[in-house]
Amino acid sequence: MNKFEFASIWHKETVLEELSVRLTKRGFNPVILNTADTIKDFISQTIPADATVGLGGSVTLRELEIDVLLKSRGNIVFDHWDSSKSPEENIATRRRQLTSDYFLTSINAVTIDGELVNIDGAGNRVASMIFGPKHVIAIVGYNKIAGSRDEAIRRVKNVASAKNCKRLGMNTPCAKKGFCLDCKYPVSACRVTTIIDYKPMLTEFTIILSALDLGY
Repeated sequence: MNKFEFASIWHKETVLEELSVRLTKRGFNPVILNTADTIKDFISQTIPADATVGLGGSVTLRELEIDVLLKSRGNIVFDHWDSSKSPEENIATRRRQLTSDYFLTSINAVTIDGELVNIDGAGNRVASMIFGPKHVIAIVGYNKIAGSRDEAIRRVKNVASAKNCKRLGMNTPCAKKGFCLDCKYPVSACRVTTIIDYKPMLTEFTIILSALDLGY
């Protein structure tokens, strides 16, 4: 560590601790884990090997190889990113995520007050966060933290959506220019916006906060 890094480390630790307190007040179960290994260990210890697991459309999960971890130990995993599936099987997999024992995902943006902000195209990811699975576990990198709802929505549209549209080869203006140009239906991939203010009543909801920058 050089003589300047300590302030950056202090800042991240302080912000994550404060965000954890605010998420707790909103009914969520926050956990701070700052390495890939500790995140994977937590997932392994929390999710039983015989549980069914739905995976949301999340670069974070794939960066951490959570999908590989769960499949390798024998969990039944509903993963619509499996390219071997037909279009019909893909849709069926998304529906099975809604009734899985555990649903794993990330969050597009989290406000410093603890609100969860997401924008989907199909809506299956945000639907599974709200009701259906018995437990939701969301992994949130430090890069996802925003100061307010407006900042969170700007972050999602200008960063997460632009990168995802580019990744998916979509013909949207943001995939060409790198930022939101407020495109409209039928071109737009930003079709379902949700703000989760508090833990949904019938869902156990754990949020893994990390000092790592993860996903889009």
